[in-house]
Amino acid sequence: MGTEHDDDYLDQVLIGGREPTRIVVVDPDPHWAERFGALAARVRRALGEAARIEHIGSTSVPGLAAKPIIDMLLIVEDVDDEDAFVPALVAEGFVLRVREAGHRMLRTPARDVHLHVYGEGAHEIQDYRDLRDWLRHDRADREMYAAKKRELAEREWRDMNYYAQAKDGVVALILAHARAWRTGERA
Repeated sequence: MGTEHDDDYLDQVLIGGREPTRIVVVDPDPHWAERFGALAARVRRALGEAARIEHIGSTSVPGLAAKPIIDMLLIVEDVDDEDAFVPALVAEGFVLRVREAGHRMLRTPARDVHLHVYGEGAHEIQDYRDLRDWLRHDRADREMYAAKKRELAEREWRDMNYYAQAKDGVVALILAHARAWRTGERA
């Protein structure tokens, strides 16, 4: 079985295949939060007001440089029950892009929104929250992360997933800081 970011694995989980891309990291935009609000309203219109949705990723952190892509987290009861959420989201203008064990990702046709869907209890939910909340709190890690993203944006990538994988080391370090902070081991 392949690893999360090898070519064979990506060919299996990416609907439509790999997409060569140029990564662009921009200065923080104060309108990202408003944009998330409008997008969350679309998801709630599709799935009902009880939909559990959060703003995650770099655009959810004020003052952090980011790709101008709004990342959203949708928590559902069972991510494998696509009939419970995919058709309604497709009707609202989203396109299913990733189908992998425990995770679905839909996006807009303009590729400026990533809607990550996980089932209740998935560890990735807390990872996303920890990363977001710590980066909102800690300027040094926020600056380190921005610098890494800007450095990586200078390279060419066969697919955005390779760019994401190249950030794994710094993300792991930041998550370690976040978990220590959450458990009170770090101020």
